[in-house]
Amino acid sequence: MTSHPVVLITGALTGIGRAAAFAFAREKARIVVSGRRAEEGRKLIAELSALGAEAEFVQADVRFEADVRNLVDETITRFGRLDVAVNAAGSEGESAPVMEQTPERYAAIFDTNVLGTLLGMKHELRVMSAQGSGSIVNISSTMGARGAAGASIYAASKHAVEGLTKSAALEAAAFGVRVNAVAPGPVETAMLDRLTVTAERKAAYIAGVPLKRAGTPEEIADAIAFLSSDTSSFMTGEVLRVNGGRTAS
Repeated sequence: MTSHPVVLITGALTGIGRAAAFAFAREKARIVVSGRRAEEGRKLIAELSALGAEAEFVQADVRFEADVRNLVDETITRFGRLDVAVNAAGSEGESAPVMEQTPERYAAIFDTNVLGTLLGMKHELRVMSAQGSGSIVNISSTMGARGAAGASIYAASKHAVEGLTKSAALEAAAFGVRVNAVAPGPVETAMLDRLTVTAERKAAYIAGVPLKRAGTPEEIADAIAFLSSDTSSFMTGEVLRVNGGRTAS
C-alpha cells in the first residue's frame, strides 16, 4: 500500500462512515467521501481538510450503478488509484413482524445494503484488479450472524453482505486484493436510536451486551482501519465482529 493511500468511503456523511473518514484523515490518507446530501458533503470536506487531509466529496446514491461507476471513476481522475474502499452506506428500514413486511420495505433495505455493496465492489474491483492490489471493507452487523425479531429484512440484508464479502474475497484473491467485513454490535449512532425507537428499548438492547455498553463509531473505525491496512495482510474473506461480546454465546 502507498504511504498516503487513496481511500473511498460510501455512506460517509453519518455514523460509522463519518468516523472512518476522520480516522483515515488523521493518517494523512487521500480521501473521497460520498453520500446523497451535497451540503453535508461539503461540510465534511471542510472538516477533513482542516486535519490536513486531501479530500473530495462526490455525490452518489449507491442504489444506482451509474452513480457508483461515476464515484469510482472520479476517484481515479482525482488521485490516479484506489487503495482502500469502505462500503458503509446502509439503511435499517422500518421494523415490522414478518407477517407485515412488504416488497417495498424489502427494496428499501436491500437496494442500499445489498445491491449498494455489490455495485460498490463491482466497480472498486474493476480498478483494484488492474492495479493488482487493494483492500475492501464492507459493513455488516451483529444481525449478520443471528436473527432479530421485528428486523427480519435488515438481518437478512446483513447476512447477504457477509455472503457477498466471502464470495468476492475468493474471486479477488487471484489478483492480490483483499475483501473483508466489519460487523458492529450496538453503536452510538442515529441508526441505533431509530432501530430501538425508545430510550427504554435502547437500554434493554445494550443490557444484552456483555460489556454493558454500546460501542462508539470511532471503535468501529479503528477496526475498519485495521482491515484496510497491511497489518491484516493475511486476512481475506473474514468478518471481524466488534460487538462487546454480543455473539460470544
